[in-house]
Amino acid sequence: MTSAGIFDDLVGQDAVVAELRQAAAAAAAVLRGEPATGMTHAWLFTGPPGSGRSVAARAFAAALLCPDGGCGQCPSCHQVRAGTHADLLLVRPDGLSYGVRQTRNLVLRAAGAPSGGRWQVVLFEDADRATEQAANALLKAIEEPAPRTVWLLCAPSAEELVTTIRSRCRLVVLRTPPAEAIAGVLSREGVDPARALAAARAAQGHIGRARRLATDPEAAQRRDEVLAVPPRLSGVGPALSAAAALVKAAEAEAAAISTELDQPERDALRRAFGEGSTGKGVAKAVRGSAGAMKDLEDRQKSRATRLKRDALDRALLDLAAFYRDVLAVQLGAAVDLASSGHETDIKRLAESSPREATVRRIEAVMACRERLELNVAPLLAVEELTLALAAG
Repeated sequence: MTSAGIFDDLVGQDAVVAELRQAAAAAAAVLRGEPATGMTHAWLFTGPPGSGRSVAARAFAAALLCPDGGCGQCPSCHQVRAGTHADLLLVRPDGLSYGVRQTRNLVLRAAGAPSGGRWQVVLFEDADRATEQAANALLKAIEEPAPRTVWLLCAPSAEELVTTIRSRCRLVVLRTPPAEAIAGVLSREGVDPARALAAARAAQGHIGRARRLATDPEAAQRRDEVLAVPPRLSGVGPALSAAAALVKAAEAEAAAISTELDQPERDALRRAFGEGSTGKGVAKAVRGSAGAMKDLEDRQKSRATRLKRDALDRALLDLAAFYRDVLAVQLGAAVDLASSGHETDIKRLAESSPREATVRRIEAVMACRERLELNVAPLLAVEELTLALAAG
């Protein structure tokens, strides 16, 4: 692996990679006591879902913590990739929000000196989930940073953080990667090129979802079930049934992701407390693991709630893409359709309804997404949506 290897997973983000490499070089110069520009203590990575915000932040963290500026091969780089580096604090809000108590604990941990003598890096994924009080605690830490602490915040857009925080961060804006670039990555991973391109278009620039759609038949089937909803909306009864099906599909996707995440976490915790081992003190440690396991299960339940909302939001984006394809056909636009495999339904709906109705349907989907952000009960919000879609 070359020194560029830590940035290889950033698809279609050449300008961002160049900026981060320059900053990592400047950071190394600072450690050597040389004058340097291009490095600062707080960064804000923004971009649409799937653009690679956290991937970019983690790659930058590796470049800062690696003695060779991000070789991609040393123990430091491997530990950053795995999230186990002693000088990397990886923050992932498990629930729908991140509270002030958690943030204060994080700030205290971040105030320490790095054990490796380089930097202490705090990578805060989904920083937009911080509550107002948590954001205030975070602001103080960014205003008065420890000498060797670097904050890397991730959010969909700068506007989703309070002005006082974003004004103190250097902004890194990632774009939606082209479908062809994502397809190229999947093809190199062994996915059939045609299937890779279809999955990339369906995922609308989200490389993680494109990989799942290309390699997981159940994920692809759940998406097909979502896209089968519009043709079935012939009245009130079918609309309500479709709403229930949409919510159920989102729950199934969230459950599949939770299963992948939960069991390895439980196994790792059990190993950490010595389960399966023998010797003096092991029995006591295992008994003491009960509280830690309960805390883990509570966090996993909170994360499962978030995953359900996120999965439902992806389903709504799939619906929006379907109606966007309908509108594209109605306007005669020469664009690639995201809803491959459903061209017949798209054409039929394009011919049987006016453009104005298609626009209203897209607006209804977006309004439903906003209601879910406000914590409206998912089934009620989606029922209102499907009734609006049926009405046109």
